[in-house]
Amino acid sequence: MNDKKYIIEIATSDFVTTRSAVEGGADRIELCANLAEGGTTPSLGTLKQCRENFNVALSPIIRPRGGDFLYTKDEYEIMLLDIKLCKQLGCDGVVIGLLNMDGTIDMVRTAQLIETAYPLGVTFHRAFDRCKDPFVALEQLIEIGCERILTSGQQPSVVDGVDMVAELNRIADDRIIIMPGSGVRKENIKMLAEKTGCTEFHSSLRSKETSKMSFIHSGFKDSAESYTNNAISSAEVKELRNALIF
Repeated sequence: MNDKKYIIEIATSDFVTTRSAVEGGADRIELCANLAEGGTTPSLGTLKQCRENFNVALSPIIRPRGGDFLYTKDEYEIMLLDIKLCKQLGCDGVVIGLLNMDGTIDMVRTAQLIETAYPLGVTFHRAFDRCKDPFVALEQLIEIGCERILTSGQQPSVVDGVDMVAELNRIADDRIIIMPGSGVRKENIKMLAEKTGCTEFHSSLRSKETSKMSFIHSGFKDSAESYTNNAISSAEVKELRNALIF
């Protein structure tokens, strides 16, 4: 029997989905807003409410907007402020990702964010998958003290990028954690673990549930935005973990 200790991180989009992920046995939460845009920084109220109610590792994403990972001075200042706020609230880590125009890691500002976050751990998110040279970026992120890289192997789905993830994990050689994400499901997580040797996995398990509203306005009856909510099944989180028992 495989006796490795695996960690399951679930990306959540609000208080309700966070509660479901925790109930399902998630080891760590990447707390976001707007997951449909790839995740943006959650509100102060969401951060505070989740920190006070859930005894689980909590790492909010620090991303002031959707879109690319090339940030202005003002956006960078917002990121600094949000990291300081996460420290004050007792979060366990933060998730960041900044690139230069030429596709290299924004080393100066990333290092400053890591220093600001200390002693919180820092994950570099899938901005990594948009960088020019992942193997150069790997060494740079190790150099400046990043704790973890979330990656799909520079492909939209980690299933297609599994060979690169395996190579990144081999080269990392326990100097930094390589965490596969994007498309991690119960059907493939065992394969990903076996092929990459990674022990931490990231999934959102996103779904939708029908609104409990009894009044449905006729003008918006076909509007998914109006009458469906984000959801995570706690049972699916459990099944994801159970798939790693082999």
